[in-house]
Amino acid sequence: MDKIYSRPRLRIPKIIINRKNKNRKSKNKIKIIIILIVAVMTVKLILDSVLPIFDKLCENKAISLATKISNSKATEVMKNYTYDELFSINKDENGNITMMNLNIIPMNELTSKVAVMIQDEIDKQGKEDIEIPLRKFYWV
Repeated sequence: MDKIYSRPRLRIPKIIINRKNKNRKSKNKIKIIIILIVAVMTVKLILDSVLPIFDKLCENKAISLATKISNSKATEVMKNYTYDELFSINKDENGNITMMNLNIIPMNELTSKVAVMIQDEIDKQGKEDIEIPLRKFYWV
């Protein structure tokens, strides 16, 4: 057979799609997804351990604040009343107490004033800062 071409044939290298790069991209995506899942789980675990401590500290702070306010406002309101205004005492001939009557109108005024003053003072309170000491994490 005779040659058709007089010069040697050019060899063009085969173009191979680098499948390794595709695998790297998919492996990187999988790694990122795994890292994100681990990060989310870690944050959830930390929040689940911290929130009960924080809730208890907030509850204790609120009870303490409410107790202080209610005691101070009740004392403040009670300064305006005397025992004789709130109760009437009936005695017999010998001076023994036979009956004590509650005067409803002044007692209702007193309780409503105390409640209103407590609520006003609680409304005036701003945000309170609550700190969580590190030792609280170990005593759960």
